[in-house]
Amino acid sequence: MVMVENIFYKAIGSEVEVFNQANQLKLPLLLKGPTGTGKSRFVEFMANDLGKVLITVNCNEETSSTDLIGRFIIKGAETVWIDGPLSIAVKNGYILYLDEIAEARPDVIVAIHSLTDHRRELFIDKLGETIKAHPNFLLVASFNPGYQKVLKN
Repeated sequence: MVMVENIFYKAIGSEVEVFNQANQLKLPLLLKGPTGTGKSRFVEFMANDLGKVLITVNCNEETSSTDLIGRFIIKGAETVWIDGPLSIAVKNGYILYLDEIAEARPDVIVAIHSLTDHRRELFIDKLGETIKAHPNFLLVASFNPGYQKVLKN
């Protein structure tokens, strides 16, 4: 979790307005563009501009829903639950940025599905709990078109 400061970004269109509107309407965002076009920088800039904490997860073929939601760990003589970045962002109203979402395992898409529609809730199956997203929570994901197909074929 970081609070990003003094990020320079030069808008080339209406992306700032679109991001702000999506944030106001509590709609998730999906950013698409080739590597190096500034998707991550744009999200950092917007988090700074909105005064929100940003949690970035760089997804890959090993990224699972457990990595995002959380897990039980053994601490001393007891088993305790540790929230993952998704749970932390949902509970606290942070921006969660899933970079390269198309690279994550399919269970990640299942885990975030109910956060991307009108429900705005996260089901934590290991706890049997459903958490309503904080009003300030925002889900942003990105991917590079064409990149995944070449590598996965």
